[in-house]
Amino acid sequence: MLHTVLRRRAGGESFEQIQPDLIIPTGKRKGQNPSVASIYRALAEHEKTQAYPEAVETAHADFCAVTR
Repeated sequence: MLHTVLRRRAGGESFEQIQPDLIIPTGKRKGQNPSVASIYRALAEHEKTQAYPEAVETAHADFCAVTR
């Protein structure tokens, strides 16, 4: 879903134009469209992971150490 949003945003489409074409693949709302707010949250999370890749790697390593 995120890949589609990023690709279409690069093409100049607005979130309101993209939102009806997206479908939630799993979970309680499976098969429904995500809200525009959900799309914004997903993009904000993506931006964080792109801005701080070392923090993501550290958190992942810590999680793996705890779950073993």
